[in-house]
Amino acid sequence: MAPSKSVCVFCGSRTGNDPSHMKLAARFGVLLAEQNIRLVYGGGGIGLMGAAARACVDAGGQALGIIPEFLCTREIAYDGCELEIVDTLHARKAKMAEQSDGFVVLPGGLGTLEEVVEVLSWVNLKELQQKVVLLDEDGFWDPFYDLINHTIERGFTNPVVAEQAIRAHSPEQALQKLEL
Repeated sequence: MAPSKSVCVFCGSRTGNDPSHMKLAARFGVLLAEQNIRLVYGGGGIGLMGAAARACVDAGGQALGIIPEFLCTREIAYDGCELEIVDTLHARKAKMAEQSDGFVVLPGGLGTLEEVVEVLSWVNLKELQQKVVLLDEDGFWDPFYDLINHTIERGFTNPVVAEQAIRAHSPEQALQKLEL
């Protein structure tokens, strides 16, 4: 049966230093498969993104990877799922947003930060209607929320952004908060 909904996952192309983050990515991938929700992600086969995609596909789910051609080697494009190759990082994010009913953000580095800030900006400007949920079992996103609140307190960010950056503490709660 074809999935009726799709969730875009932003997360690291590295494994990070805490093995629980790789386990979280895999658990989230399995949950998407169990809920018959298609995983849309950055197309790499390494790090947290690779773990989420492999777990989803291995559990019988569907995944769509969207990757710029220049990253196919660096992020080792994962060919175990549907893969779309685009020209630029901007095209990747636009296509991911177009293909998704919501966003879940797992731990990651600069690329993940850039992705979540951009989609939160799009949501704040009403260019996107999807919800953005940061999946945070261990406080990983605490400094990000501190920064958002700092920019709000200094008058640079609309206070509604604090509500648009939804926080979840488990994969199940992340899906509940998306309200798909």
